[in-house]
Amino acid sequence: MLGICRGRRKFLAASLTLLFVPAFTWIYLFSGSFEDGKAVSLSPIESQPHSPHYTASNQRERESLEIRMREVEEENRALRKQLSLAQSRSPTHRRGNHSKTYSMEEGTGDSESLRAGIVAGNSSECGQQPAVEKCETIHVAIVCAGYNASRDVVTLVKSVLFHRRNPLHFHLIADAIAKQILATLFQTWMVPAVRIDFYDADELKSEVSWIPNKHYSGIYGLMKLVLTKTLPSSLERVIVLDTDITFATDIAELWAVFHKFKGQQVLGLVENQSDWYLGNLWKNHRPWPALGRGYNTGVILLLLDKLRKMKWEQMWRLTAERELMSMLSTSLADQDIFNAVIKQNPFLVYQLPCFWNVQLSDHTRSEQCYRDVSDLKVIHWNSPKKLRVKNKHVEFFRNLYLTFLEYDGNLLRRELFGCPSEADINSENLQKQLSELDEDDLCYEFRRERFTVHRTHLYFLHYEYEPASDNTDVTLVAQLSMDRLQMLEAICKHWEGPISLALYLSDAEAQQFLRYAQGSEVLMSRRNVGYHIVYKEGQFYPVNLLRNVAMKHISTPYMFLSDIDFLPMYGLYEYLRKSVIQLDLANTKKALIVPAFETLRYRLSFPKSKAELLSMLDMGTLFTFSKSLSQRFLEKCITSGRKGMHQRTLPNGGQPPHLTKLSGKQTLSHMLL
Repeated sequence: MLGICRGRRKFLAASLTLLFVPAFTWIYLFSGSFEDGKAVSLSPIESQPHSPHYTASNQRERESLEIRMREVEEENRALRKQLSLAQSRSPTHRRGNHSKTYSMEEGTGDSESLRAGIVAGNSSECGQQPAVEKCETIHVAIVCAGYNASRDVVTLVKSVLFHRRNPLHFHLIADAIAKQILATLFQTWMVPAVRIDFYDADELKSEVSWIPNKHYSGIYGLMKLVLTKTLPSSLERVIVLDTDITFATDIAELWAVFHKFKGQQVLGLVENQSDWYLGNLWKNHRPWPALGRGYNTGVILLLLDKLRKMKWEQMWRLTAERELMSMLSTSLADQDIFNAVIKQNPFLVYQLPCFWNVQLSDHTRSEQCYRDVSDLKVIHWNSPKKLRVKNKHVEFFRNLYLTFLEYDGNLLRRELFGCPSEADINSENLQKQLSELDEDDLCYEFRRERFTVHRTHLYFLHYEYEPASDNTDVTLVAQLSMDRLQMLEAICKHWEGPISLALYLSDAEAQQFLRYAQGSEVLMSRRNVGYHIVYKEGQFYPVNLLRNVAMKHISTPYMFLSDIDFLPMYGLYEYLRKSVIQLDLANTKKALIVPAFETLRYRLSFPKSKAELLSMLDMGTLFTFSKSLSQRFLEKCITSGRKGMHQRTLPNGGQPPHLTKLSGKQTLSHMLL
């Protein structure tokens, strides 16, 4: 040891004081008993007034010494008491602080014990040890439903992965849509030391559907109430997060707070930062019962094992039934019921410091939670306005959120050194195939690119379409990158049927596309367009992978395969559906090849009839699509099993070893007529 711990130093100082103060006192008294170099007797006989040596000055000196003696004895008693308290507290805090490494912030009722623990020190070392073991798995539960919530989950997970130093296990309570999207995303993301489990939210609806809810989250906003029943019985504790959360620190710091729960505390919550539960926001405002300002449920620490023993299910159900008799419905979903239960049972709550849930909804006092950027832990966009909320520091919060929104997710695939991860057969096979490649091969880069796993986010925007019941429906399939984005509106105007598009974009470009689509009346008016983001990785453009992604996620029996810079003639969708019946494509193996034309003109009036087309051909404003290009296109389609428009039953699986380098814009415009 290079130094003495602060706790030991204080213990030693108290001991020395207790030993030496009386000694110095007696030395002082003894030295005061000498007069002119001779000892002055303090015997009882000589101290009497009738003693010949007694004088008035001796009497005053003796009285002052007796007063000083009493003061010293009082100080000694106080020191003994302090020392005995320090000794009795020391073992407890050595156990409580064992293996802490992260900062342990003060919570309700715990600040004094924390300071005492720092004074007392640790078992055999001065420094704090980690409260979260290096390879301890942190469990996180998130309720997610729908397309928009799935996008929000990705941003939340990015912020957690960016700071994390521990293995993570995400428990996602998701509907069918979110499960399809997030299962594909995490499977292709391949982040080490991250495990994902899904729980069917649709099966849980019956557990909470009897509760009327006015909150915009709908029925899914009530599902945190049933986590003790939904999550595995072996799971003892979990951090529960809303999807509109952004982490600004390592989630292990929050996980470490579980060690500070005492007695019957089973819920870790941050106080609500608005006046909602005080009932003074507007006239006749009548909120659900709450303890003081109430608590926000955007971030919850749940001790599942203790909650189950307390029969949490019965507790919240009885409370909800009683309150709904007068309140009729919830306004803030699960948060109202949590607060009503806490109102009756305050001992259940461990109050987290407010910087673990800085709330940015209207009427909040979030600025009271922080003085500096370093104070921020978790930012909660708990307003329907989200990034448009009014806040003094909203620009800073928005920039932090946008950083994770556009952050390259491929950079988060980092290993946790020293922590063994579960064996992944797919990953092991991939590594084996890569090791077998010859690096001296001139085509090494191309061959290696075949094994690249691209992160894929299906249905990036809302998708809604039911195929026609006559089994003649056709989906237009295409792929594109950012430089072809301007073609989307034109294609949507020419093709009214379903469309499946694979977009090859970076994380930042995906957000640009989102803003572009949300600002387009044409694109936002279409619900039958499936946008599937394949995130950029490597130096090549994986054209066949993109086509396969777009083809795999169609719901119609037929597809119309086209390049993104071809514009179909008006009415082609209905024409092809009629052709399916006329040519009996359901019972014959046929493919339709649609004639293609091109023009050198930037602006051109699209021909509305065959006669108009022939006239434009005669005038030279239109040309038949290049014969050489057409021949190569046809050969490629035949080779890969995809000829123009064909039935889905034709082979379309796997990624053929064909890759094309990223190319610039083409100068020709193409038309399919």
